[in-house]
Amino acid sequence: MPEKKKFTIEYEIKSSPRILYGFLNEANGLTQWFADNVTVRDQVYTFTWDDEQQKAKLLMLKENKLVRFKWVDDEPQCYFEMEILQDELTNDVALSITDFATEDTISERKLIWNNQIDYLISVLGA
Repeated sequence: MPEKKKFTIEYEIKSSPRILYGFLNEANGLTQWFADNVTVRDQVYTFTWDDEQQKAKLLMLKENKLVRFKWVDDEPQCYFEMEILQDELTNDVALSITDFATEDTISERKLIWNNQIDYLISVLGA
């Protein structure tokens, strides 16, 4: 099985870290842009798209800063992370996405993230 590689993409987002954070870690926030439905129980998030369900465990949470998940059926070293970056001088906010994919699926994964983040930006009205 081909090895998955880590990749990072960054998006400029016109929002406060506090508002953005709610869309990254709360079920109702994630439902507005990431999946059709999201439920949470004991740090395990169940994401539903159409009729497909995927479960992810919450690995790390830093308030207004970072959320890291791991798909329960994924390889041990793999995770996906959404980190809020704020420039100290300009206060510009960016969202950095870290994810893992095999060499031949990286461009596809990036495309999916681009679409998701476009949704997020439109939901934020940013």
